[in-house]
Amino acid sequence: MAESNFMGFGLFDPAQSDEPVAMSSSLDDPGLKAMSDNLDDYLFSTKLQNEKPKIQKRALFKGSHASTDMSRDIPRRRVGETGTNLGNGLSDIHREMPPRSMTTSDLTSLVKGQKIGTVRIRTRVSSAHSEGDFSSLPPEPQQGNVEYKLKLVNPTDQRLEHLVTQMKWRLREGQGEAIYQIGVEDNGLMTGLSGEDMDSSLDTLREMARRLEATVQVLRDRVVVTEDGPRMVAECLVRKVPEDQQCIDLRVCVLGSADVGKSTLLGVLTQGCLDNGRGSSRLNMFRHLHEVQTGRTSSISHEVLGFDSNGHPVYHDIAASTEIAESATKLITFIDLAGHEKYLRTTISGLTGYAPHYAMLVISASAGVVTMTQEHLAIAVALEVPFFVMLTKVDVTPKVKLQETIDSLEKVLKAVGTNKVPLIVHSEDDSITAANTALKEKSVVPIFCVSSVTGIGLDKVRQFLHLLPPGAGPQEQERLEQEHPEFQIDEIFDVPGVGLVVGGLVTKGIITEGISLSLGPFEDGSFRPVIVSSIKRSKAACRLVRASQSAALAICDISTSVVRRGMVLLDPRAGTPEPCVRFQAQVSLMFHPTEIVQGFRTTVHVGNIRQTAVIEAIEPIHRIKTNDAALVSFKFIRNPEYLTLGSRLLFRDGRTKGIGNVTKIDKYDFCNTNGTTINAVPLTGSQHSPINR
Repeated sequence: MAESNFMGFGLFDPAQSDEPVAMSSSLDDPGLKAMSDNLDDYLFSTKLQNEKPKIQKRALFKGSHASTDMSRDIPRRRVGETGTNLGNGLSDIHREMPPRSMTTSDLTSLVKGQKIGTVRIRTRVSSAHSEGDFSSLPPEPQQGNVEYKLKLVNPTDQRLEHLVTQMKWRLREGQGEAIYQIGVEDNGLMTGLSGEDMDSSLDTLREMARRLEATVQVLRDRVVVTEDGPRMVAECLVRKVPEDQQCIDLRVCVLGSADVGKSTLLGVLTQGCLDNGRGSSRLNMFRHLHEVQTGRTSSISHEVLGFDSNGHPVYHDIAASTEIAESATKLITFIDLAGHEKYLRTTISGLTGYAPHYAMLVISASAGVVTMTQEHLAIAVALEVPFFVMLTKVDVTPKVKLQETIDSLEKVLKAVGTNKVPLIVHSEDDSITAANTALKEKSVVPIFCVSSVTGIGLDKVRQFLHLLPPGAGPQEQERLEQEHPEFQIDEIFDVPGVGLVVGGLVTKGIITEGISLSLGPFEDGSFRPVIVSSIKRSKAACRLVRASQSAALAICDISTSVVRRGMVLLDPRAGTPEPCVRFQAQVSLMFHPTEIVQGFRTTVHVGNIRQTAVIEAIEPIHRIKTNDAALVSFKFIRNPEYLTLGSRLLFRDGRTKGIGNVTKIDKYDFCNTNGTTINAVPLTGSQHSPINR
């Protein structure tokens, strides 16, 4: 049998799914790790292989939770096999390996000879299997969206009402998503349930979800060997779109060097059609003619991928882009960023301005980890954005080169300053585990090996994206929504018949149609009153947007020429806005060839702000080198900007990079007599006076 190129790093090969594998009577035996691809096969042990074959009726698990009948067809004779005909279509086939799969009755007969623990994981989306000891889970968390239930069999009305209230709270903790582990005790021990009790428990879970207008999807179940025989443990996803939202929305920034296949991968994921090997799927991703001609992205483009209540993708060929948000319960907004070095400022602006929940780092398996890949990785780590990795073009990459790329990637991820743990996703079960736990840890980085031409690994990626948890916690989200509205402007459009339309991110509060806001700061530091006439989100009209959501706002009675990126819309009820030219930040210098001194000029990125600033003072020392930390005073050289204390800051100039947080803002005085001279409040204390260079 020909080996696939992606077998070099242990990925499951579907071509070997029908090869039977012997199973030892001990769970510690390495033979357990090599299992058949059939979800419901539990192969004979060596002891049972020597017993006389018996024709018996298979035990069935039937219930609403089972996606397919758990019985298995009688094995047919293959080419090269010998045997005798037993009649009624049965054959006594002679193979070197066991002739049939293990049923529940067979598992029961093995219990006495095996340790108590989990034998098999069965996923609802694939036939792949996980390895290791799954006899227990971590104890149930008090906070969060994960709930353990031993069983939910015939609850009383009062008990059912309590369970519904508990589910409502878990959904609120997970921003509309909750994970239920059925057959698991509160301490994490997998006790398991019989088939009948599991059916009843899942029926109760669906009734709880029905009362909340939520949906239930069984992700996977485990078969646990106990003293009483085989038992089942199920993991379920409960999803309910919050009443004040049209769908659950996530933002994912796409990073990676040029020519690694970022736009092609996005086209395949969002359109549902494989690429022809010459970039046909990426044409709809480009916004400019020169991008089509060169094949390189130079701007920031947006694409959406929707999932319905059953976890099925909603593609462009099924619904128009304006209808995807209406038919989907979960929406992934991909922000495609430029990969070439000369567009690095645009890439950083997309990362800082759109505040993505996650980042997708795309690496070509044939090219390996190049310089720009390391640059993008360092920026994502500096901004503390959780990320996952896509290794593309695995279909045309030799096995040796693929392994070299994985080794170099692991080395970069484990390096000092990054301290990440790589997790290569081998199966759909691994993708479920990665989505539920890995990104919450932020130290674990899932790695997917995919091909946009053959479709290798794309199903695992879609399953992973479908299960990605929302970003901010419920307490933080509620706190942001209770504050005065604030909107960061990232894009500006002049729409015929509408006028000025600004796109960006709602950082605080709730913005509704007809609300009055203050726009600024302008060149003189002032703010002007405006009215929001209409709102669009995910290309669909809506009446309001909340904190952490991106949207496009139509603004009345103001010219497009006077508006620039980096401006904000603020609530006038919050008081008079205070723009600044000078500010202080506690920074850490990630890299500089020599040292930075007073007068150094650099490009500063703070949220949607991107402007050149000069360093006026460095305290307590007067110069900083790589890995040094200091309190630095900056001065914008062109326009005043609106900053808030604690904002994340990133500055760069060539290879120089530094990160920090804003600690002090000096008020900007724009009230002068002649309206032409701008005076700033001078720095005090031991700070140096401003210099011009």
